[in-house]
Amino acid sequence: MTIKVDKVLDAKGLACPMPIVKTKRAMDELTSGQVVEVQSTDKGSLADMQGWTKNTGHQYLGTITEGDVLKHYIRKANPNELKEEMTYLHTVSNEELLQMVESSAEITIVDVREPAEYSFNHIPHAVSIPFGELENRMNKLNTEQHIHVICHTGHRSDMACQMLADKGFKNVTNVIEGMSVWTGPTDNN
Repeated sequence: MTIKVDKVLDAKGLACPMPIVKTKRAMDELTSGQVVEVQSTDKGSLADMQGWTKNTGHQYLGTITEGDVLKHYIRKANPNELKEEMTYLHTVSNEELLQMVESSAEITIVDVREPAEYSFNHIPHAVSIPFGELENRMNKLNTEQHIHVICHTGHRSDMACQMLADKGFKNVTNVIEGMSVWTGPTDNN
């Protein structure tokens, strides 16, 4: 299958949130209807691209895997199709979450990073639900419980919080800065 693209973006070797950051910049250079091919080796980029396009109005066309490289195809939306990018309003800092963890507060921490990221470094007792699986696995969470969502930097967790809130979860909080600068206790598998 040959896909006509107007721009090829090399995001290989970059981790969240950089493939999305580079994609946003590339979209600014395109005109409505043009297609960008984003090449990434970050397995989490699939869910990131799908979530980002859903939130912005750009059209996610699909992904082709060639070896370790994911090739994402995204069509730039017309101005009337664009949505204003939302940022989830309820947030806490890493320090605030650490205080809750140390005080044994009754919270659920949901880590939406990919399994490999979680395996090497995660907050003790955090529940691993990769962002790409969240929609199908959110039924395992209590809609009334206070849920803190964390990822590497706060980008995937922002999209996850929006998704959970849209599905009726009442007490959802995004952890800003995320595991990239977490200084509290961690486990690994």
